[in-house]
Amino acid sequence: WRPHHEIHAYMPGLGERTPFLDTNRIQLCQLMTQYYDTILLEYEALLADQTDRFQSVTSLNYKSGWKTMVLFYNGHRIPSFPYHLCPITTQILESVPIAGRIAGFNRQEPQSGIPLHSDGNNMWLTCQIGLKIPGDGDKASIRVGPTTKFWKERECLLYDTTYEHETVNRSEVEERVVLHVDFFNVLAMSEVEIEVLQYIYDMREKFMEAEGVAKVGTLGTVT
Repeated sequence: WRPHHEIHAYMPGLGERTPFLDTNRIQLCQLMTQYYDTILLEYEALLADQTDRFQSVTSLNYKSGWKTMVLFYNGHRIPSFPYHLCPITTQILESVPIAGRIAGFNRQEPQSGIPLHSDGNNMWLTCQIGLKIPGDGDKASIRVGPTTKFWKERECLLYDTTYEHETVNRSEVEERVVLHVDFFNVLAMSEVEIEVLQYIYDMREKFMEAEGVAKVGTLGTVT
């Protein structure tokens, strides 16, 4: 369930892993649940701003019907993003060390799904809370390793993306929206280890900028 040939960033000694983890172990999950109503209102405020900020952020997304409104990339805020429209959501996301990918609102179109893949980095965990979920909780699901779970509004999923995973939205008309954040594994890594990795990813981002690689967060561009 964890394809070794797809591992591209690995830290030994992080302990036994499972596809899904207990959300009670992470304060972020508790904050997302506690402030669900506020997060949803802030998401709707961003939509009402009439700027389409959703974009594909990996090659997997083009045909999968999955796009992201990026709030953070590589742990940093996006220049010119209207954070005044989502202050509580921003504070909640910043309560964890956001990893070298993205945090933001993920939208999955009806009758679409992300194909089976592994993200190949055992230093990160992923947390999502269901904001707009089609049907009665029986339409939108994610399989991580051998385990399949359905998204539900107001509920978080915490999982390890080194396991093979795939998503599906079976609804004919309704999209699925979650608040998504990739963050360094605070359950198994020390603050010093995380700080070192943040520095490494910052240097990587500067190198990519120097090489002219497009950045996530600028509408119309993809990393």
